[in-house]
Amino acid sequence: MKSMRYVLLLAVAAFAGLMAGAAFAQPAAAPEGAKEAIKIELPEPSFAGTPCSYWSPTLEAEDIRDRPPYLAPKGTLLISKDKPVISSAKAALLGELKQVTDGIKDFAKSNVVELPAGPQWVQVDLQQESAIYAILAWHFFEEKRVYFDVIVQVSGDLEFKSGVTTVYNNDVDNSSGQGVGKDKEYVESYRGRLIGIDNGVKGRYVRLYTNGNSANEKNHCVEVEVFGQASK
Repeated sequence: MKSMRYVLLLAVAAFAGLMAGAAFAQPAAAPEGAKEAIKIELPEPSFAGTPCSYWSPTLEAEDIRDRPPYLAPKGTLLISKDKPVISSAKAALLGELKQVTDGIKDFAKSNVVELPAGPQWVQVDLQQESAIYAILAWHFFEEKRVYFDVIVQVSGDLEFKSGVTTVYNNDVDNSSGQGVGKDKEYVESYRGRLIGIDNGVKGRYVRLYTNGNSANEKNHCVEVEVFGQASK
């Protein structure tokens, strides 16, 4: 009896070992919250114009190195392509607002939307509430210049009267009326300004302010890209 019991135990152990080995051989499931690099297509750089002569204590040093990949939760996609755009101005001085999300981000002036002087904004309607993990914005970058009061906000309210989350603000003196920001001013380039939102923020509308630039008082936007996932 003891010998038969011993054989039975060995058989059970062997079977358990085979099952464990089989389980070990299976590919591991992706851990909850796994991330991957978002896909960014950059325009051609421009080498025209003179160096930017602007300086301020909050201006970050130019970095000509390639930007490292930005990681966001798997399934994060470009969700702003061809989405509706409105602005604070009654009409653009140059270009059409639909160009802000048309996917064309070359530095040519024909791709630039120009708004009047003073604090102005463009606003993208994602058409449904979404979890937003990154926003990428290009202003005029044919020449090196700095845009002032770059403020980026997200809200579920069309008029931004409630539920507003500010994800970027480099307004040093509250001249745009959205509060003093702690982010850095920067020199425009073909890389655009990537605003990463590690934990994501929910909203339907994305509003982007500027208040003139180091070359003139006008406001410009070439393209805005929003990366996220539609809320379930």
